Amino acid sequence: MSEAAIRLVTEVPGPASQAIVARREAATPQGAAKLTGIAIERGQGARVEDVDGNRFIDMAGGIGVLAVGHCPEGVTGALIAQSEKLIHMCAIVSSYELYVQVAEKLNELVPGDFEKKTLLTNTGAEAVEAAVGLARAYTGRQGVVVFEGAYHGRSNLTMAMTSKFALFKKGFGPFASEVYRFPFPYGYRRAPGLSEADFVEEQKRRLDECFVSVVDPAHVAAVVVEPVQGEGGFIPAPVPWLIRLREICDEHGIVLIADEVQSGMGRTGRLFAVEHSGVVPDMMTVAKSLAAGMPLGAVTGRAEIMDAAHPGGLGGTYSGNPLACAAALEAMETIANPEFLARAEQVGAQIRERLEKLADRFPDLVGEVRGLGPMLAMEIVKAGDHRQPCMESTAAITVETLSRGVITIRAGLYSNCVRFLPPLNISDSDLREAMDVVDEAVAAVAAKRSEA
Repeated sequence: MSEAAIRLVTEVPGPASQAIVARREAATPQGAAKLTGIAIERGQGARVEDVDGNRFIDMAGGIGVLAVGHCPEGVTGALIAQSEKLIHMCAIVSSYELYVQVAEKLNELVPGDFEKKTLLTNTGAEAVEAAVGLARAYTGRQGVVVFEGAYHGRSNLTMAMTSKFALFKKGFGPFASEVYRFPFPYGYRRAPGLSEADFVEEQKRRLDECFVSVVDPAHVAAVVVEPVQGEGGFIPAPVPWLIRLREICDEHGIVLIADEVQSGMGRTGRLFAVEHSGVVPDMMTVAKSLAAGMPLGAVTGRAEIMDAAHPGGLGGTYSGNPLACAAALEAMETIANPEFLARAEQVGAQIRERLEKLADRFPDLVGEVRGLGPMLAMEIVKAGDHRQPCMESTAAITVETLSRGVITIRAGLYSNCVRFLPPLNISDSDLREAMDVVDEAVAAVAAKRSEA
């Protein structure tokens, strides 16, 4: 029998964690929020240890950054070796092969039977902003279409593109103009009595209507869509709807941009989530798990669009840093391996099975289980009304899992989803142990609600 992953030696959070968090609160602004009260010292695979010696199973994965786990041997080895040769140069000043290798690899991996080029950035938000700028330069248009529930980043433009106002945008305006928001097909919240198929057809019709009532397609440079909404609550875009979106973009010369910052790099069991639909975007943005925890984002797209900006119009001081590139090459080599992706599918199947059993046991608490592959969430609802969000119970579940040794975090437009973003190579024993804790946490919250 394998050793238990979870080890709790103090209360959670422990005294050393509490001391560090108190210093953080004194030294940093309250706007830079934290979802837990623990302070982590080290991590390996799916396990992390805090400064008090408590060991947890990490089902949040740095919010989807750690597809290959904490401190994978190949990545740490590459970082050590690279740090002894070149830490920084700036790709604006000169070239280095690592930068070129990462771009070449993404050009190879991103879907599309056409010539591609890649721009490296620091973050996902930078990648999205660069993609929009390139689409505008290429089309000569200004309009950008985004969707309800979308999350695209925290820069001024990407905040304008992001949907969730109270958490991300309150007090930070004015925001960038020429951003037009359309409905996103959130099937769980469809009208009672409407079938899923009829709902999708209705949403396809609404796409066409919005290009009349919201913005004329001749004004639109780009449509930016998450194939699976991340912060919005792990809502997969229906395949027929995505296909219709592609058709509209083709008809009107609009650039279709897939934001795969959270859903890409194996997170859904495919290298990119859009591959589940067969739809090929003109441009794709990636980040998060691209470099196994090092800050790196990228835009990959049709060469003629990527070349639309004038020389000097793109770039950044740290974009494509040598250390981040070294990590990315190792991470991509692992994630693109068919065996790794097959294991990710197995992880997803195991998580889904456990979550669906919870939904069957507690239908007044778990309204829906959804996602693609191992990118899964459960939507938490109020008793007696399966479509009424319950943020309080969602927060309570994450507190209960943490107190038992498993890190989980929320998501959703209403902050009422518990999302699961574990390392995709998590062991079966660690996964079973983590899901046992999730089971206990949901049962505990359900019992407290019944008592209340």
